[in-house]
Amino acid sequence: MSTPPINYDYDPELAPFAPAFAQLSFADIPAARDGEATLLGLLPPYDSLVPLTVDELLVPGPEGAPDVRVRRYRPAAHDAPLPALVYVHGGGFVVGSLELYDADCRRLAAEVGAVVFSVDYRLAPEHPFPAALHDCFAALTWVADNAADLGVDPDRIGIGGESAGGGISAGVALLARDRGGPRLCVQFLGIPELDDRLATRSMRTLGAESIPVTTIANMEISWDSYLGPGVRGTEGVSPYAAPARATDLAGLPPALVTAYEFDALRDEDMAYAQQLMSAGVPTELHVYSGAFHSCTWLSHTVLSQKILADVVDGLRRRLHAPVPEAV
Repeated sequence: MSTPPINYDYDPELAPFAPAFAQLSFADIPAARDGEATLLGLLPPYDSLVPLTVDELLVPGPEGAPDVRVRRYRPAAHDAPLPALVYVHGGGFVVGSLELYDADCRRLAAEVGAVVFSVDYRLAPEHPFPAALHDCFAALTWVADNAADLGVDPDRIGIGGESAGGGISAGVALLARDRGGPRLCVQFLGIPELDDRLATRSMRTLGAESIPVTTIANMEISWDSYLGPGVRGTEGVSPYAAPARATDLAGLPPALVTAYEFDALRDEDMAYAQQLMSAGVPTELHVYSGAFHSCTWLSHTVLSQKILADVVDGLRRRLHAPVPEAV
């Protein structure tokens, strides 16, 4: 039975930008990285009404690896310990930077009321898995170990990010559980890249088309760069790399998951949220009609403002929730 044609009923404000987003390609990774500055210049800035203190730190890296650069965003008027979010930027494991996600981190720090630590993790293919995972886990561990000196509430620390950053965040949450800490109060998995097998219905249908960003061609390059040639889709891929492969999700921190209608990652994102719920993990899933991957870069549009506001609200509720008393 043939698959019916897809009606790309994009949100009307987003639709004019879809062709340009569909040109974003990982086929030439150096060129994609060089083009980031141009993209950054086209994105609307975030003008915070809350004064922020922004600085950069060097965090001890994983054993035998370089230190990790971390950019810290802190609401300037708060002296008491604040919740913290260790933020992992997107970019298909191969591109992306602190600069490209600077506006997102400023928004989260200002509107959630949290200290945000954005991690400049090592990129593939030069640094394949587990480099990015270990860099982010090292940053998380450092924040938890130094919470008092950083003005952070040690009982209110979360991990989160978007796209590949959401996938890495899910892997870090699994690693933290399996290593007995740090304890997390939330994992934010924004349109996360979770499954190297590329076999979901949305990937087979949407990914085969000229949709923004998450085409099968881009996803193949992304996973091959991260896992190494010939590994994608084979047995034995680590669930810390591709969390959709995890068979035990019990004991993970509460999750905030987003998925978009016209994103080839949609079905793996929804499936992971359902698996978290089935494992007894408190999970909040938001699915947005008319949205495509990375559309929140267009933060001036009403739908993107809705998505961003929902993320802020979900993180604020989790990061500022009362801490359960120890039994």
